[in-house]
Amino acid sequence: MQDKLVHRHRILGIDPGTLLMGYALLDTEGQHAQPIVYDVLDVRKTDEQYARLQKEFFFLQDLIDRYHPTCLAIETQFVDKNPQTMIKIVHAQGVAIAAALSKDLPIYEYSPMKIKMAITGNGHSTKQQVADMLIRFLKLDVSVDGGRLSDGTPLDATDALGIAYCHFLQLGLPFSSEHGAKNWTQYAKQRGLTGTSAATPNQKLMAALSSRK
Repeated sequence: MQDKLVHRHRILGIDPGTLLMGYALLDTEGQHAQPIVYDVLDVRKTDEQYARLQKEFFFLQDLIDRYHPTCLAIETQFVDKNPQTMIKIVHAQGVAIAAALSKDLPIYEYSPMKIKMAITGNGHSTKQQVADMLIRFLKLDVSVDGGRLSDGTPLDATDALGIAYCHFLQLGLPFSSEHGAKNWTQYAKQRGLTGTSAATPNQKLMAALSSRK
């Protein structure tokens, strides 16, 4: 049987939104992942809702034509206390999915909790915690500065990168046969990241990573 870890992928990650849409492209080969771009499309200057969605649709089509991703990974199952907000997000999700379908891209959907669990081991992590872990895993030359990255990029961009990285992890990484780790606890132990006073394996991992800046 051919090892799927040798396959190359270019994953387009989308964090859907009607005002700011995060997008990221992640190249993967075997156990390696390299971001190509991560940023946001800002459509706040466009007043009408459907005009904003149209801009997102054409932008994504152009992005796909420019970078030729092999699949789309998108956040879904968004729940908000405000039904109108939820409906608008669902519209943005549909636009992104339609753009991918128009280019014959396979689509993979992940819930917010699934994405956070994959990146940090905690389904209730904040945007800042997700961004911080991605910075460490992917060796990004930025830091988290409040609600943005140190270069001024909104965290919607790292949310999109996290969605792409979540799909990368579904290919069996970093818990691959080479490392032998099947979960965050084993991964932390192998890398000597459990020697802290934190209460849970995830807290130990986060604390140890923070100490290795």
